[in-house]
Amino acid sequence: MAPRHIALAVLVTAVWGFNFVVIHVGLETFPPLLLTVLRFVVAALPVLVVRPPKVPFRRMLAIGLIWFLGQFVFIFIAMTKGMPPGLASLTLQAQAFFTILIAALVLRERPSARQLTGVMVAFCGLALIGFSVGGDMTLLGLGLTMCAALSWGVGNVLMRGTGKVDMLPMVVWLSLVPPLPAFALSLAFEGWPAITSAFAHADLLAYGTVLYLAVPTTLIGFGIWGHLLNLYPAGTVAPFSLLVPLFGTLSAALVLGERFPPLRFAGMGLIVCGLLILALPLGRWLRRVRKA
Repeated sequence: MAPRHIALAVLVTAVWGFNFVVIHVGLETFPPLLLTVLRFVVAALPVLVVRPPKVPFRRMLAIGLIWFLGQFVFIFIAMTKGMPPGLASLTLQAQAFFTILIAALVLRERPSARQLTGVMVAFCGLALIGFSVGGDMTLLGLGLTMCAALSWGVGNVLMRGTGKVDMLPMVVWLSLVPPLPAFALSLAFEGWPAITSAFAHADLLAYGTVLYLAVPTTLIGFGIWGHLLNLYPAGTVAPFSLLVPLFGTLSAALVLGERFPPLRFAGMGLIVCGLLILALPLGRWLRRVRKA
């Protein structure tokens, strides 16, 4: 990759990693379902000037409901139910393992030995994190994060059926899907008093979190990522996503003072190892080293 494109990839992963700290701050003012509504209302505004992608309506609806609504409703609620931001940024990457398993079941894509190894290593890491429940993390928060990762994995498989599309228009038009159902859920479960109270107490920082979630994280982030995927093979771009949990955990530690007990830290390390096995062609590199 060209140096400027490497810089763009790192910038996007930094924005996505810091996103979890921003979510934490936004949830201090807005209930999770309402925050989901606001995020996608703002992200959908460019539909006024952006042409829709050439993707069937039913598939767009399914992707919007599962990939966007399901994923972010679950992760936002998880972070109000005992899932720390830094740990959320890493645990959510279980989406990679769910994607492999769902693709094997639905698309009959046979996972390679490397993929199975990566999944097993990362599963051991998730198990260790599960054993560290207590203190600042709850079993409910972990379970909801796994639901978010599953939604992301299902969305990834649905996205494969769209073919090559420009990601920015795709993200903009997908953002039209979540607001109405999320608002209905907010009314049903959070209630009108909670909604009006949130707006009454919202300050510039609260609205700034909404803008960050909608513009840098959703529109600019996915737009740049899609551009890089159009320029380079997915195997070249995808490994940069490993930086997301790195930036997420670092920013949570620096900004929020989040700390990780030894058992949880070991689990995080195993997840990172599993992701490395999945994303990086380690076997190919070893063969090249031996030949050299």
